[in-house]
Parts: sequence; structure tokens; C-alpha cells
Amino acid sequence: MATSPIHPTAEVHPKAQLGQGVRVGPYAFIGPDVTLGEGCIVEHHASLKGPLIAGKENHFFQFCSLGERTQDLKYEGEPTYLEIGDQNRFREFVTISRGTKPGAKTVIGNDNLFLAYAHVAHDCQVGSHTIFSNNGTLAGHVIVEDYAIISGLSAVHQFCRIGAHSMIGGCTKIVQDVPPFMTADGNPAEIRGLNAVGMKRRGFSAEETKALRAAYRRLYDKSFNTSQALDQIESEVEQLPSVKQLVKFVRESERGIIR
Repeated sequence: MATSPIHPTAEVHPKAQLGQGVRVGPYAFIGPDVTLGEGCIVEHHASLKGPLIAGKENHFFQFCSLGERTQDLKYEGEPTYLEIGDQNRFREFVTISRGTKPGAKTVIGNDNLFLAYAHVAHDCQVGSHTIFSNNGTLAGHVIVEDYAIISGLSAVHQFCRIGAHSMIGGCTKIVQDVPPFMTADGNPAEIRGLNAVGMKRRGFSAEETKALRAAYRRLYDKSFNTSQALDQIESEVEQLPSVKQLVKFVRESERGIIR
């Protein structure tokens, strides 16, 4: 299997599987249970351990560490996994851990950008097209849906969910779920409104934005509890797919949403 070019100072285990056109820089480390798809780039001093499977055209920048054993103290050496899709960028000092229980996985989707010092802990599920700014941090078992943005120096508590198209402000502390399409900011976090700028950039129609704004007003009306607010949304707001997505997310929340 083609593996060119690999710098002579890199340590690549003979059992590692590197696809066509993979490039490995000086002093990089690639362990025995690592599989990299075609066109991946591993910069100098990057560390990839496994079991780790990554798709094509991922870029691992210098000093990132992916696939290391979980930091969970319950871990006793069982086989756990890290799965990565295509065309992700992992900048300097990014750390992503494998799962904890036997067979457990940490999963990263496609076309995500992880800036310097971002951390994804064990058993997390990250969708596609997300952005993690510098020092954006996930504890274990967090779910981040597509197109979410995690701003710098923010931290997400274990078992929380970050909804699609939402935005977490800088230095924010997240201890409950952030519904889709919302902006959360503060310590502790509060919902500040719709992520209207992000929605506009991604081509949401004026009709969808209007419906979601109406849903937001009802969901965060303090005279309603969450169940009453959802009933109001379903009876009074046009049931566009994005509105249904918001209602479904809130109904399925186990930790409760930030209100």
C-alpha cells in the first residue's frame, strides 16, 4: 500500500495502514492500530494512537494528540476506539480521546475545524461542519450536532448536547443542553437569542427565521414551563422542518435545556 512520503525521523508502526498519498512529517508518531485514508497530512511531532480510523484528506497539525487512552479513571485498558470522517483539520495541541467502556467510540464527522488546544473527551459524538475555537473543551459523552460553533475558552459539562446551528460564546460554561439555532453565552450560560447570523450564512430563508424567532419567544417566555411552551409552539407556530427539529430536541433533552 502506497505511503509516500514519510520523513525518515517519523515513527510509523509497521502495522499502521496509510492510504495513497499520506504525508508524514518529522518526528511524528503513528501507532500500530491507526488507519489513515488517502491524502491525509500528519505534520511534525503529531501523535496518532489507536485504535483510530480516519477517512480521507484529514490534516493533523503539529503537536496534536489523537487517539490517546481516555482520561477517565474508570478505564482499565479495554479496547476502545476513535473514528474520524473526512476533511477535518486538527490544529496545534488539539487532544481527542478514545472511548471508555469496552468497544466504546469517540466519533468525529466530516469537515470540522478544531483550533489550537481544543479538547474532545472520551465517548463524545461530534457531527459535521462544526468549529471549535481555541481551548473549546468538551467533557465526556457530549453530543455536538452539525454546524455548531464552540467559541474560545468555553467548557461543556459531560452528557450535554449542543444543538445544530447553535453558537456557544467565548468563556461560556455549559451545564445543560443548548437547543438548535440558539446562541448561548455567559457563566453560567444563558440563551441570548437565535443564531441569526449563522442561519443567514447557511442559507435559511426569511420564513424559517421568522418561524424560529416565534418559537424562541414562546420557549423562553417565563410565564410558561417547558412543556407548556412546546405546546404553544406546536399549536401557534408554522411547523416548518426547523421548528419541528427544535421541538424534538427539547422534548428529548435528558439534562434539560438552558432557559
